[in-house]
Amino acid sequence: MIEKVNPSHPDKVADRIAGALVDLAYTKNYNARMAAEVLIGHGLCTIITETSEHIDHSEVRAIVDRIAGPKYKLRYVPNQQDKHLAKNQSGKIRCGDNGIFKGTPLTPEQGQLADIAREIYKRYPTDGKYILDGSRLIICQSNAKTKDLKKQYPDAIVNPLGDWTGGPGVDTGATNRKLGSDMGDSVTGGGLHGKDLSKADVSVNIWCWCQAQTKKRPIEASCAIGDESVNGVPFEEIVEVARRYIQYIGGFEKFAEWGLF
Repeated sequence: MIEKVNPSHPDKVADRIAGALVDLAYTKNYNARMAAEVLIGHGLCTIITETSEHIDHSEVRAIVDRIAGPKYKLRYVPNQQDKHLAKNQSGKIRCGDNGIFKGTPLTPEQGQLADIAREIYKRYPTDGKYILDGSRLIICQSNAKTKDLKKQYPDAIVNPLGDWTGGPGVDTGATNRKLGSDMGDSVTGGGLHGKDLSKADVSVNIWCWCQAQTKKRPIEASCAIGDESVNGVPFEEIVEVARRYIQYIGGFEKFAEWGLF
């Protein structure tokens, strides 16, 4: 059983904005520090950041307009990174937070639903969510012709309440609220989005996920803030694995669109 939401779901819009802010921070510093929380909906976008880099209001405005549209009033609250957290990263890359992590191999059912979600999103790039539970497929796709989707997926439950509109104009979205959609059966104590690679929530989650796909078994890990290794692997090496993964995906904003699969 698995649920996927597409990149236009309000929560994913929030994730994408947060990811774009991390991308922007990395254009200013190879080892930038960024934590961004985004809440968007009903005409208002609130963003709180803690970062080592100066990001101007106009830069944030441009990101929100590009991803969500220009109709949102922006409340942007920037903050410098806490001095104790900054000191932890001074001179050496160490775990930037505490965390527990479990990466699990992707199941055929999860891969199947991810393919279905992407296929529908190519036709309807608007808010949508999808569930696959054995043979039971549920499709809720906004701004779509329900009859057409029913023809394509005759055995599915399609838009049970009929045609609908969605997105952050009629609903709210918040960063890291759809981790089940992003991670499948994997487990984390934190969130994937809106954070730089020094945060174990990002780097160790990606590392465990990649290890689980390669070794075809669950990979578990835990860390304390300041740790220089996780599961016997230097944290700096884990960060570089995650960096290459993010670069391969196309950046933190692209990573936020679908998560790990």
